[in-house]
Amino acid sequence: MAVNCLCNHSFKGVTAQHNHADSAQKAVTVLAAASRLPERRALAAGALARWMLDGEVTVAEVTSGDFCIAVYREDNTWEAEVLPVAVIGSLESIIHALRGQPSIGGVFGLAAVGDDFFVIIRVTGGNISVFLSDLTASVDWPLAKQVLEYLDIPVPYDEDLDQVLPAGDLSILADLGVDEMELCALSGDLDLFPDEVLASLARRVGFGAAFDRALESITGQ
Repeated sequence: MAVNCLCNHSFKGVTAQHNHADSAQKAVTVLAAASRLPERRALAAGALARWMLDGEVTVAEVTSGDFCIAVYREDNTWEAEVLPVAVIGSLESIIHALRGQPSIGGVFGLAAVGDDFFVIIRVTGGNISVFLSDLTASVDWPLAKQVLEYLDIPVPYDEDLDQVLPAGDLSILADLGVDEMELCALSGDLDLFPDEVLASLARRVGFGAAFDRALESITGQ
């Protein structure tokens, strides 16, 4: 499927500036993949949970496919650790958990929520980079909404909800071999589930084996 990547252009003509003190000051680019979403694939069976955000109640599905895996280098070897599923309820919780990992060279957090979207968080010293595979998920999912708030990007307009719209630091994996265009293309591939995209990215950057082992410990496959 062809995906048009509009690099260095922003959603609705606005480039959001990341203002968090512990993050590098850089423009956050929102990428639009010009492809229409099919009817959402059925979510795995799970319990309904209610989340309170800004005084609003959002009903979200807590599914068996939700996970967050921390990946880091230790003694020149990639290691991966499954974080408690509870951290997925909060971006702040994920960042806090990643900061607790032993690596001095930085740590990645790879989180998948349902069949809808994934988030990549990279913590290196005091710098935090965040990538969201589809900002339209913020309408239904608290974690996606929190990511947009962190990036200071507004929730998309109704007319944009039929597009895949990645947001955040598109170069989050560039130094490991995955450039912005490739990350855009994988995020917009509607034939892949979030865990499949993350596994593909893990293989491309060199920690596929560690990620697969961690994922297998969750799925039992």
